[in-house]
Amino acid sequence: MSKKKVLGIVQDDAWLEDYQIQLEARLDRYQRRLKAIEKKYGSLKAFANGHRYFGFNYDKKKKGWYYREWAPAAYALALGGDFNNWSRLSHPLQRNEEGYWELFLPDAEVKKSLIHGSLFKLYTKTATGLHDRLPAYLTRAVQNEKTKDFSGQWWQPAAAFQWSDDDFDLSTVKTPFIYEVHVGMAQEKEAVGSYQEFTENVLPRIAALGYNCIQVMAVQEHPYYGSFGYHVSNFFAVSSRFGTPEDLKQLINEAHRLGIAVILDVVHSHAVKNYAEGLNDFDGSGNQYFHKGARGHHIVWDSKLFDYGREEVQQFLLSNLRYWVEEFHFDGFRFDGVSSMLYNNINEELSFSKYDAYFKQDDWDAVTYLQLAMTLVHQLKPQAICIAEDVSGMPGLCRPIAEGGIGFDYRLGMGIPDFWIRALRKQRDEEWNLFDLWGALNNRRLKEKTIAYSESHDQAMVGDKTIAHWLMDAALYHHMLKGDPHPAIERGMALHKIIRLLTISLGGEGYLNFMGNEFGHPEWIDFPRKGNNWSYLYAQRQWSLADNEKLRYEFLKDFDAAMIHLIKNKQIIAAPPAQQLHIDPYNKIIAYTRGSFIFVANLHADRSIFSYYFPAPQQGTYRIVLNTDDKAFGGYGRIDNEVLHPTLNQGKLPIISLYLTHRTMLVLELISTEIQRPTST
Repeated sequence: MSKKKVLGIVQDDAWLEDYQIQLEARLDRYQRRLKAIEKKYGSLKAFANGHRYFGFNYDKKKKGWYYREWAPAAYALALGGDFNNWSRLSHPLQRNEEGYWELFLPDAEVKKSLIHGSLFKLYTKTATGLHDRLPAYLTRAVQNEKTKDFSGQWWQPAAAFQWSDDDFDLSTVKTPFIYEVHVGMAQEKEAVGSYQEFTENVLPRIAALGYNCIQVMAVQEHPYYGSFGYHVSNFFAVSSRFGTPEDLKQLINEAHRLGIAVILDVVHSHAVKNYAEGLNDFDGSGNQYFHKGARGHHIVWDSKLFDYGREEVQQFLLSNLRYWVEEFHFDGFRFDGVSSMLYNNINEELSFSKYDAYFKQDDWDAVTYLQLAMTLVHQLKPQAICIAEDVSGMPGLCRPIAEGGIGFDYRLGMGIPDFWIRALRKQRDEEWNLFDLWGALNNRRLKEKTIAYSESHDQAMVGDKTIAHWLMDAALYHHMLKGDPHPAIERGMALHKIIRLLTISLGGEGYLNFMGNEFGHPEWIDFPRKGNNWSYLYAQRQWSLADNEKLRYEFLKDFDAAMIHLIKNKQIIAAPPAQQLHIDPYNKIIAYTRGSFIFVANLHADRSIFSYYFPAPQQGTYRIVLNTDDKAFGGYGRIDNEVLHPTLNQGKLPIISLYLTHRTMLVLELISTEIQRPTST
């Protein structure tokens, strides 16, 4: 009798042995669904071509445009706009043989009245009445500045955008160093920034810092600016408040020229509940794109939840991914709100202290959809980077589907910023437990890659604080001049650098930073809203602070650049996870190795130690390659980086001796396996 095959993720996690059956069922559901799609459509990629059928598409043979919608329960649909004086009767859609609604517009009519820039809407008659809607597959929506309502816009520029990024090799981005950006608030002005301004003013900064990826937020059209782009209404439409589709393409084209990959922060976990702009109750059935009743409503987010089991919904979302990859050359996706997708009862407070929680609460249709999505994206672009925002710790989320996984490349290390904020909010740094720190920054599943980060946009919002704000608070506004000593600033500058270096070197196999946080941006993010009198004051980035040679923000920026360049160029976090060398709770010292590098931090508030001994990973000579206490980074310059550090023998193990100044972190590189004399003392 043949022995039953054990799935790969079970082999690596004994706790999953009792869930082999559930994991096999997860894999079987995916395989059966993929097989059914391939049988009906020929391939998964062909299935993900919904945008080339629905919405507006040109028919070369018939010489005209088809407009199609999926609205099975609707009574009648019609297209109206400035091309027909907003008539509700002149351009009705008819059901075709496949059961979808369609309208054909011959070239002669389009050239005469439906010109580039024309506005239009879809008129629907359903069980709930007559409604003005926007097409589901709409690729451009614009807002009327006076009435604030949205219309579709016919977008057919005279010349197609000319890409010049054929030589961009995504395979060179082996380890993602991600700069998270929001185009609208990326400028130093009290107004909405544009794609063009971002391309000209911010991309060069990102390249200079050494980041090789940008993760772009708020691209999919959303009616409320203050939602940060997470209440999407039009999934195929580039947000027009930042510019045109061609402007976004130019941004991506230029990023590729600079060697920077571009990841879309895609929202497939929910949708805005608005009727006029969005998909809510599109055909009047109450159960078309979204689940019916309470299951279709996210209480916390006040938004709609997709029914991932419906074929047309799967096609809509998968086509959306294909559209962004092929039409805009995106290099991957950060999937927002994956935890909300994975579990049926997301409106309840979930606990994942036991493995039962992962399998008793699964939304199996959503799991299958995510597996299909990962398969599709990597078929379209094999080197694509797909990141899951999941707080639950779902086993196998970032393991191959064939091993029982879901197929993502990386998960966000969401526990890391939570750890830092708790530590900063509830304790003095003198009270930090180094063993807890080690555990929090190394807490990730075997063989599942993690994007480490100490803070993202979430920690920069009003209601929370950035790390710089937690550390330095009001002193940021009054004592950041160079030559103006202040204890809160000295402490904050030192710990800001150490926290980042600990996070990037311990926390994962990739790294993320939100724009401006690298230099300790002093302001939180507060989008214009009624509560702040619709002000843009805090919805911008003050780059001039980092550029001002009189201010200490420059030091933090320069340290971040040095850190990123070192970790990236030496491929340090491409190495296996860090190995602990030494933890000394009394002296607040932690030392570990990653690759051939030693990382050692003295977190003590005031104790500097000469000739501090701890184990070295191997015999040889080391030199300091990064020092948070360098004067170039706003430190005191107490350590001579030119001194070589040969190991000493103590029994069978090599040891190393260093001068460790308080609130300082060092990175040392093994430069020779030979013992070399120090060049100076």
